Amino acid sequence: MKRVLTVQDISCVGKCSLTVALPVISAMGVETCVLPTAVLSNHTAFSGFTFRDLTEDIQPVCEQWKKEKLHFDAIYTGYLGSFEQLNLIGKLIEDFGGKDTITIVDPCMADNGKLYTGFTKEFAAAMGKLCSKADVIVPNLTEASYLLDIPYIESGYNEDYIHEILVKLSRTGAKKIVLKGVQYGKGEKLGIVSYDSETETFSQYFHKKMPQSFHGTGDIFASVLTGALMRNVPFEKAYALAADFVVQAISETLAHADYNWYGVDFESAIPYLVGRLNN
Repeated sequence: MKRVLTVQDISCVGKCSLTVALPVISAMGVETCVLPTAVLSNHTAFSGFTFRDLTEDIQPVCEQWKKEKLHFDAIYTGYLGSFEQLNLIGKLIEDFGGKDTITIVDPCMADNGKLYTGFTKEFAAAMGKLCSKADVIVPNLTEASYLLDIPYIESGYNEDYIHEILVKLSRTGAKKIVLKGVQYGKGEKLGIVSYDSETETFSQYFHKKMPQSFHGTGDIFASVLTGALMRNVPFEKAYALAADFVVQAISETLAHADYNWYGVDFESAIPYLVGRLNN
């Protein structure tokens, strides 16, 4: 059985970060190890939250893993909240990465044209250094613009523009880029465009645009992508499966009049995911 290490915060209530990554990747038949970077009472879309920083625990945990001579088939990073955490996780990738380990970085720091609260352009530049150590990065369009230090364009772009962004992102060092939330024109399709810098090829997958967005769906996407790659699903099919699962989870959620506002019912969509994997 393949073993994944996922590094991100844990919100005790709210379907995102580790409370998504652990069950989703495990359901895909992959051993899932965790390194929590912080503990929150609930995610930040609530009216308030408690927060405990676990930065000082990261290095001791890693040192113990070295003693145990642990190996991870994948290292998947999500939300990281400080420059120090970026540096520590960069070192973790150096210590535990290698040719037998795939590194997936989800540069969770921005959306809808804005950085998340507390982040700066300097942080985005530092995140770019972490992305340079990755085999796969999965930014959205906002994160891509901050990684490249270019203006964010919400709409009106064309395929050439997206391809140019992907090539520029590959120059940071990441081998494969999966760009989320791409929409050409005013159509009803939303999708992913990817670039493989080793073969210099582009690919894409578009699906129907859902009528509502939810917190945590980016974490779900990255988790399914990671699990699928560990199950030896081809790259293009892996990110298409991730996108389809997000759509399915949102559909399951909207089917209930009293659905939870703070996250999708991904649990109800797990049978769909397992069925797709087995077929």
